[in-house]
Amino acid sequence: MTLPSFPDGTLDAGRHFYAVRVYYEDTDLSGITYHANYLRWFERARSDLLRQLKIDQRAAIETGGGAYAVSEVNLKHLRPARLDDDVLIETRCTELKAASCRMHQLAFRLADEKRELLAEAHLRVGFVSPEGRPKRQPEEWRAAFAHFVEQGDS
Repeated sequence: MTLPSFPDGTLDAGRHFYAVRVYYEDTDLSGITYHANYLRWFERARSDLLRQLKIDQRAAIETGGGAYAVSEVNLKHLRPARLDDDVLIETRCTELKAASCRMHQLAFRLADEKRELLAEAHLRVGFVSPEGRPKRQPEEWRAAFAHFVEQGDS
C-alpha cells in the first residue's frame, strides 16, 4: 500500500505556495466558504512556511523558548470560494524585524490554468515568550526568514 504524501508547500523566489481544497465543512448552506476559513488556511500556509524554513515551532514551545503569535491582521474578502474549488495560498514576508515580521498572503482560486484572487491578508506576526511578551526571534530563525526575503528581492 502506498500512503498519500502529507500536504507540503513550495518555496519559489521569496514566495511560499500552499494548496487547499474547499470541502463541505468549509462552507455555509449556500456552498460559499465561510470567511473565517481564510484565516485558518492562511495559518496553515504560514505554519508550512516555517517547516519549509526548518523552523521547529514545536520544539521552541516545548522547551519554553517562545512562539509566533499574530498581533495584527487585516483580511480583505474579494470574491467567494465555493465547494470543491482548488485554492492556492501565496505567502510573502514583506518586513523582518528582530521580534516580528509582516506578512502578505493571497488566496487564489485555480481553474482552467487561471488564478482568480479571492482574499488577501496583511499580518504582523510577533515572536513572544511563554508569558506572552515580545521577544527577539532566535537568530537562526531570523536568518532563515532573511534568506527567504532576499530570494524575493533578487
